[in-house]
Amino acid sequence: MNNKPKEKWYFKVSTLIIAFLCVGPLALPLIWINPRFSHKTKIIITIVVIILGYVLWLLVAYSLKSISNYYNFIFQQM
Repeated sequence: MNNKPKEKWYFKVSTLIIAFLCVGPLALPLIWINPRFSHKTKIIITIVVIILGYVLWLLVAYSLKSISNYYNFIFQQM
């Protein structure tokens, strides 16, 4: 018989990926409480998520500025 304890749903890799896609950096505590990852892996994932979050934030800010400029141009023409 297999007496190996069943893995909890919030430790599965698929759950972690879905969590990062849905809530971004707010899913980092799931990485830090996961016993499967080493300390080094947790630090690397945290750094990657923070850098990716910052880059995405810059892209959103640039996009909003571009949209704002576009609408200002449109309303000046009226």
